[in-house]
Amino acid sequence: MQLENRTILITGADGFIGSHLTEELVRRGHRVRAMVWYNAFGREGWLDDTSGELRDGMEIVPGDVRDAHSVRNAMHGVDVVLHLAALIGIPYSYRAPQSYVDTNVTGTLNVLQAARELGVSRVVHTSTSEVYGTAQTVPITEDHPLVGQSPYAATKIGADQMALSFYKSFGTPVTVLRPFNTYGPRQSARAVIPTVITQLIAGHDVIHLGATDPTRDLTFVDDTVAAFIAAATSPTAVGRTIHVGTGHEITIGDLAHTIAEVMGRTITLETDPARIRPEGSEVERLLCDPTRARKLLDWAPRNAGRDGLIAGLRETVAWFQARQTDLVGYRAETYCV
Repeated sequence: MQLENRTILITGADGFIGSHLTEELVRRGHRVRAMVWYNAFGREGWLDDTSGELRDGMEIVPGDVRDAHSVRNAMHGVDVVLHLAALIGIPYSYRAPQSYVDTNVTGTLNVLQAARELGVSRVVHTSTSEVYGTAQTVPITEDHPLVGQSPYAATKIGADQMALSFYKSFGTPVTVLRPFNTYGPRQSARAVIPTVITQLIAGHDVIHLGATDPTRDLTFVDDTVAAFIAAATSPTAVGRTIHVGTGHEITIGDLAHTIAEVMGRTITLETDPARIRPEGSEVERLLCDPTRARKLLDWAPRNAGRDGLIAGLRETVAWFQARQTDLVGYRAETYCV
């Protein structure tokens, strides 16, 4: 399916991945409707930083995926929906699990119901590698068992299954795209890479982290964006769950030291008890098998392996360093839940 002359709605367009995806689609000349979370300040998340022709190429629609009427209004006249809106912070899901059900499960249901009723041509629903819990076998394929080790993960499992059920029950053209850990410019302070970078920018040599032994498979945001676009256009992606990852893992501790190396610093790591997940909730290992993405989407990460990771980290560090006097929302002294 081609995206030319089609209207594309992106939910969560104001977020980290969503803003990059929105901008890239506008660069490619597509008609883009960006649904951002309504707030009394009139802010549009990271799209507040978008200007010029990119900004002019977006139709901004404030709303809330928890409200079915709001979702349906945003989806009128839309051909393709890229559904990224979600609550994603794992620590906060321990404190407010109901809000995760409302946003991640009910919000996804609202998108699916509207897509079915309005005859949308494609829905790409965003999943997460957290749905697997600690890897039972590696690399992780799409057939790996689903294990919710946090309320966040449990709600994403529910949302994924709801999306797939609409394909099986009603023929709704849904693809479940499952990114492993995406990183890059604009990532929130709750994530480990911005946490390390901002502490280093603040001049710290002792870096406070949670568990440092777990491994993660890290994908640069430009690669994740390319996978979303490929999923929206691939005729073989409908009804499928597809991984987005590199097939390269690194421990959190080694990652922190690699970031320090990129920034020309030497660090010591110190465990902050407040950053440790509850016993049984920490996901100890994630390593992606991206074979299906290669076959169905003709997608492969440009930033692959250790060299690709370092290249992506350099670009991420440069973004933070360019903004180091104006890092609103990034407080190196504070643990962001």
